[in-house]
Amino acid sequence: MTLTLSIFDPNTLLPHRAGIAGLALALSAINPDDVPFEWEVTEDAVKLSWKCSDKEAVLSLIQQTYRIQNGYLDVPALNLDLQGKYTFTEGVMSTFLQHGKQRKQSKAAINLTFSIDEGQPEISRSFRPVEDCYYTGDFQELFSSKGAFKSKIPVKGHHLPGLVECFAHGAYQESPQGFLSLLFLPLACSYYHLPGYRSAVVIPEVKNLQQWVGRRQKLAGRTYKNFHSSSSGESALRFLLQERLLQDNRQFRVDYCEVYQLGKQQWDGSQSYLKQAVYRVKVSDAILALYDSAFQFFKPQVRQNEKGETWLATSKVLPWLCDNLIANKPWYFGFHAFYKQNEIYERKGLVKMTQYLEPLEQIFFDAVQGAFRSYLREQRIQAQKQGREPDYPQVTDKVINRLQRPSTQQDFAKTIVDFLSRHRSKATRGVGAEIYQWLHKDNQWKQARDLALLAIASYTGKGKDGQTEIPEEVLEESNSQVDAEFELSVS
Repeated sequence: MTLTLSIFDPNTLLPHRAGIAGLALALSAINPDDVPFEWEVTEDAVKLSWKCSDKEAVLSLIQQTYRIQNGYLDVPALNLDLQGKYTFTEGVMSTFLQHGKQRKQSKAAINLTFSIDEGQPEISRSFRPVEDCYYTGDFQELFSSKGAFKSKIPVKGHHLPGLVECFAHGAYQESPQGFLSLLFLPLACSYYHLPGYRSAVVIPEVKNLQQWVGRRQKLAGRTYKNFHSSSSGESALRFLLQERLLQDNRQFRVDYCEVYQLGKQQWDGSQSYLKQAVYRVKVSDAILALYDSAFQFFKPQVRQNEKGETWLATSKVLPWLCDNLIANKPWYFGFHAFYKQNEIYERKGLVKMTQYLEPLEQIFFDAVQGAFRSYLREQRIQAQKQGREPDYPQVTDKVINRLQRPSTQQDFAKTIVDFLSRHRSKATRGVGAEIYQWLHKDNQWKQARDLALLAIASYTGKGKDGQTEIPEEVLEESNSQVDAEFELSVS
């Protein structure tokens, strides 16, 4: 029997091609003397051949690939450390093997602790050891009574996460080659735990099997910190950034992936991670560099309550920002809607992100901040005359509400021109044409509104004495509130 699985087979989809790559990786860790089959891995295909029965050869291959060891689903080809085994096991159990029929776990949980960053408390998590699962089973559905492959094999959710059986025509059917590739898909995927008891599976596009296997062997296991992501969009960007840092060969580098977002669906009570969305992501190196900077500004933080319980808190800004990046939109796009829903946000991170505005964006941004600086000066003078301290949060909210109110291009243009005219600044001199373009050309007014609101919300200008015009304790207030309002990412 000879089977050839090619990534250029027109009958394959991205999960099949990634699964073929996973098969190539599994074969790289197998001793030829321990199995009754032979193989050859080329740049674009895996060729398997054997003289025994199909069942004997395939079961031998699967048994050499997957095993249960110390309560973890262990794959020797991945060469994982303890944290890597935990994150891989949790990832597979919450995606491919989420249904209780496909796995058996101990009723007694054990407690695991993970170090996140030096100087921060450890994270403690309970883990139910795996006793048995689909990948260590007998795979009777693949073979006839004589041990030969069936011509068509049913494919379900534990072969491809989120796959739902067609009620009219039954389960989807695959050829032996297609089914075999899906059995090794878990090796090629990356897994992320999302807020709100959701999961993300990242499936890579593999262009060269030999190159990909070599890169994958260099990867360390995913740490608990890297197992957590703020959103599906961030999961894709983090995965692609890792690929960029690992390999400079642009010809064969993974620069495209699909992300399956899995979460609870009301119509199925037995599975917690059914498919909610699919993201197809391909971005430039410039976008990945921008994400890398954003991640540094909005890193997850370890939080600890009065009882000593710890968790990893993720940013609210980062998922919104990443969704813009994967859609090739400006990173601040939709700030108008974001601010309405999240009046508490990480101001310091947003301030740092404004250094990445494009030149034309910077002109409009500076013009609005200049007018706001002039407005603050007027409010400060008025407060001094009245013998009181300026109420900076109230002053800021007043301007933001004024800029949020317009719902049409005409109303917004009138509002922003009035604001810039009433509170003149040096930043508006000689840039009238650029401001006009933002307000009237190519329907850019909504983006201009986002920029204007961002300019106010991130304002930390300095006065003539070099001190920030808005006191530091006011700026810190939003960050301290964020600590309490962060999304909780609890396994």
